[in-house]
Amino acid sequence: MRVRYGMVALICGAVAINYLDRALLGVALPSLQQEFGLQATAAGLLLSAFSWTYFLAQLPSGVLLDRVGVKVTYVTSIALWSLVTLLHGLTSGFRALFGLRLALGLAEAPCFPANSKIITMWCPRNERARAVGLYTAAEYVGLGFLSPVLFWGMSVAGWRSLFIVAGAIGVAYSLYFARRYFDPGSHPALTGAERAEIVAGGGLVTHQAPVRLTWASIRHLLAQRQIAGICLGQFAVHSTLTFFLTWFPSYLVSERGIDWIKAGFMASLPYVAAFAGVLAAGFWSDRLLTRGASISVARKVPVITGLLVATVIVLANYVDSSALIIAVLAIAFFAQGMSGTSWAAVSEIAPPGQLGLVGGLFNAAGNLAGIVTPVAIGVIVDVTGSFAGALYFVGGVALLGACSWIFIMGPLEPAEIPASAART
Repeated sequence: MRVRYGMVALICGAVAINYLDRALLGVALPSLQQEFGLQATAAGLLLSAFSWTYFLAQLPSGVLLDRVGVKVTYVTSIALWSLVTLLHGLTSGFRALFGLRLALGLAEAPCFPANSKIITMWCPRNERARAVGLYTAAEYVGLGFLSPVLFWGMSVAGWRSLFIVAGAIGVAYSLYFARRYFDPGSHPALTGAERAEIVAGGGLVTHQAPVRLTWASIRHLLAQRQIAGICLGQFAVHSTLTFFLTWFPSYLVSERGIDWIKAGFMASLPYVAAFAGVLAAGFWSDRLLTRGASISVARKVPVITGLLVATVIVLANYVDSSALIIAVLAIAFFAQGMSGTSWAAVSEIAPPGQLGLVGGLFNAAGNLAGIVTPVAIGVIVDVTGSFAGALYFVGGVALLGACSWIFIMGPLEPAEIPASAART
């Protein structure tokens, strides 16, 4: 069996735990609002707190990743975010919970820049979109296949039990990850044949000297159309995802009057659809590449298609049947899953030695949506008394993201950093 598949499987496990931990608050939110007496705006602030520090930590974590390496950074991150998740279940006040959400954002920040770097090191170019699709699909495993169990467990043992169990699982996984992960240059089981296959496909099996972070290099990167376009696009991709990770369970329970146990089953369906969407897009992208499409076409077409189709979320405002509501939202989230393969483009535009930095910028831009979207939806719900405006907001941002990928990004090619802006 090829060793690189084992590395992809490792990060799939890490991502599944990562997204379950950050999304549990959305599952617990109806109970928390009752227990703490939270209005929608306050709940939106709590839901967005994670992204405040997650956003701020992206550049430092990207630089740390380039300098310290994947293994130390990733193992430390998993252990810390899992411990913080466990502590969620031991708190009894809004302020303490808010502080833990800030801490969770800091701890989880290195995960996706590290994933991107691992895929670039271990996978040939014609396998990267599928690999990105696999670990992105893992985002939806917890809520897609466990939502009924999570809602049932909350009804039996309370919301705190969800965080305690998830945190304990994560701590155990950090130890497993530490034992199993190696870079290509140090893996004891990597054969010469597989190493040659990775190298021939553009994998970075040898260490690249990191480029020292300067504000000049950051400003220059953000001035490049491909960097600016992909960052704006990722804001849109993450906006739809943020709605489903934060407000979606409350939307079903509060806006549509669906009871918790039934909501657990119905809420799982859009996540399963997103799981399928991201896998389909990853295979589609690599298929386009192997059949002769340019790297720009192969990476951009699935993302643009996903963002455009995700705008159908607004149709949920015009149907009353629970089945039709879930069908519309499942289509929208399937499309959002397709756009999640945007990470496959990061390695194509990053200058040598700055993959961690570009991944950090890209992820930071996406997680601005994690700050803006929960608060914006909370304000909309408080002001209008309905989620209708919130769905228009999410659909409009998705359309903006598609326009960014179509009109701003241009060809996928490495951004250039002049010698005056980058010093090793």
